[in-house]
Amino acid sequence: MNIEKELKKEGISIIGELDKFSVESIAKFVSKKICENLPDQHLDYNTLYARIIKLPMYIASMPEGISEANYFYKNNSIYFRDGMGLSDLEKFAIHECIHHFQEIKDKNNNLKRLGLCEFFDFKVTGMALNEGAVQLITSKALHNNMDTEKYYGITFPTLSSSYYPLLCNLVYQLAYITGEQVLFDSTLHSNDNFKNKIINACGEKSYNNIIKNLDKILYTEEKIIKLTSKLQSPNCSDKKSNKISILIDKLKSNIHDTFIKTQNLIMTSYFDNYYFNLYTTEDIDEFRNKLYNYKNLIGFNSGNNFYNTYYINTMSKLDLKYEEIMNNVYLINSKNNIIIKFFNKLKQLLFNPNNEYTRK
Repeated sequence: MNIEKELKKEGISIIGELDKFSVESIAKFVSKKICENLPDQHLDYNTLYARIIKLPMYIASMPEGISEANYFYKNNSIYFRDGMGLSDLEKFAIHECIHHFQEIKDKNNNLKRLGLCEFFDFKVTGMALNEGAVQLITSKALHNNMDTEKYYGITFPTLSSSYYPLLCNLVYQLAYITGEQVLFDSTLHSNDNFKNKIINACGEKSYNNIIKNLDKILYTEEKIIKLTSKLQSPNCSDKKSNKISILIDKLKSNIHDTFIKTQNLIMTSYFDNYYFNLYTTEDIDEFRNKLYNYKNLIGFNSGNNFYNTYYINTMSKLDLKYEEIMNNVYLINSKNNIIIKFFNKLKQLLFNPNNEYTRK
């Protein structure tokens, strides 16, 4: 299958090449935004610019409901929806250019990895995780503010209100565990640092279930977009329209349930594992703060008190853990541990060269 046929299969029909002035403007804008707003990644402006300026870019007609731009790795090209002004082209180009930066191919030009997404012979894993992470980087590059949105009956904070808002929220929760820089590093440079850190914090089984659930949300939303397009068709009969509407409602309910299930899994797998690694009163104080602040990241729905219940139960367990530590001087915060202070003082006496008992 040639490139044109593959594009048509995706509903993309080329109208024409993007003019050189716009391509140059996009290359400057994307390079500047990424380098300025992701300083910890130590990316070089000239290197990014040189790569972007060489990318073929096209204006195309594209199906309603999908993104405004699309990077096609088989010919290293970006396709923009027809009708956008330059400022929109620049903004939407960031996400697609990141896809270009992160791709790893084999000698036969087969895609093997795209940031956090891995391509195997018979399956692809982490597609949604990668899309959410790339959109988070894009949002950071554009200085987007955290907004509160409501989708599928869930009210939640997100840096990306219009594109992958649910995925961005869940990936942001994962970044709370690892730190943003680890997430961004693995996304941009296609390494396993983020994956390994999540597995270490939450467990491998939880990690695998999380990425599966994220993919489920992504693919279910794509189904809703296609069904909505059919629903809006003038050839859609009332009987068919009713069936499609019922199916869409069911799919929306599935997304709602999968989001809540995934959010709960991220929180419990992380904090339950964290709890068993508390050894000092200082550890407990840090744990309390992390769990308390976690409420600012999650989505809430009507009648769901999972976080509140989990928080109260965990605080009760922490009180018991605190008492256990206080009753065992070896586990008390080293700043307050009298025995540690004693041995430190003894060490100073024994190994101080000015002490007469240690001089020959």
